[in-house]
Amino acid sequence: MAGYRRALLKLSGEALAGTHGAGLDYDVIEALAAEIKAVHATGVSLGLVVGGGNIVRGAAASQRGLDRVSADYMGMLATVINALAMQNVLEGLDVDTRVLTAIKMESLAEPYIRRRMMRHLEKGRVVIFAAGTGNPFFSTDTAAVLRALEMDAEVVLKATNVDGVFSADPRTHPDATRFEELSFQDALVNGYAVMDANAFGLCQANALPIVVLNINQPGAIGRALAGERVGTLVT
Repeated sequence: MAGYRRALLKLSGEALAGTHGAGLDYDVIEALAAEIKAVHATGVSLGLVVGGGNIVRGAAASQRGLDRVSADYMGMLATVINALAMQNVLEGLDVDTRVLTAIKMESLAEPYIRRRMMRHLEKGRVVIFAAGTGNPFFSTDTAAVLRALEMDAEVVLKATNVDGVFSADPRTHPDATRFEELSFQDALVNGYAVMDANAFGLCQANALPIVVLNINQPGAIGRALAGERVGTLVT
């Protein structure tokens, strides 16, 4: 299988927290940044979307009584914190990086403009998309797929803490079956948790493949982008 030359990597906020469960684990961020640098050095054009669940999760906050719209904006701001942390670590490794935000905050980052984003990619920069879609009620999964389509990505890499898509949660069902490959239709009919419904539907409608992989496996991102079978491929 041929490799991918342009990709969108979706990282959960929880991935950046490591074993702490919340906040930022800089050892984890540095390890991720080193992997991203290695991928970038091969010439792959790369965009990142980082969640904010390690700081605040909008849906959970709204369940505790906060207004849903306000809670979602809090979650978007959390993604900006994570994006700036990732940018700083990447640039410490001499990887030219730009953060583009869906909510304007020019003192911190550039506003998201598609032409500007494409120009950054053409110049060989890693682009980190922050603040989700800029709208409440949309997840960072949906933002990741939207940005992937806008940047003409060939694949979305969904980084998780498990080795792909399983027939059940492998953490509670040790006998769960892991799938090497799934069709969008099979995943939909069987209710396998790949991405949330909006994000998944966008991928299906635009024939954008998803690779679900374990971010804790060293080199997994590079191997997946090189065309190796890593995790689960959904097409």
